[in-house]
Amino acid sequence: MTLEEIACRKQAFSPTTAPWIADVTFLLELALGAGLLAGALLARAGRYRVHAACQSVIVLLNLMVIVLTMLPSFRRQVLPKLPGRIGKPYYALAAMHAALGGIAELGGLYILLAVGTTVLPEKFRIRRYKFWMRGVFFLWWIVLLLGVANYARWYVPRR
Repeated sequence: MTLEEIACRKQAFSPTTAPWIADVTFLLELALGAGLLAGALLARAGRYRVHAACQSVIVLLNLMVIVLTMLPSFRRQVLPKLPGRIGKPYYALAAMHAALGGIAELGGLYILLAVGTTVLPEKFRIRRYKFWMRGVFFLWWIVLLLGVANYARWYVPRR
């Protein structure tokens, strides 16, 4: 049995039709969303070093989840059907989630590099921290809600 076959098997994990890897990814993303919110609250409390560490971990963990679970699923279930079926909600929602999610993740990685390191040249570093961080935070939550909608559309049986 291949790794992909194992990942696609359904176990008695949730009352949906989702394979167990989709359930785990869904729960991980909800936890990452809670962590992102906790990190924002740390910044509001003036605990910037802990905030930076928290948000960095969230961005890097999210990158791992995207690469290990979301990209393979997208390439297997959605990409072969695009652009022909983009008008169907199943594919449109997944494509929108992927596009905006990619932008949000790249934004998070940019902030991580531009604020947390000296890797980027001075002219590419961020000066308006709140603007960038709030923008990516807002986009991340839109993407999370699209992910919830996508999960429901794909795996929750209609009555």
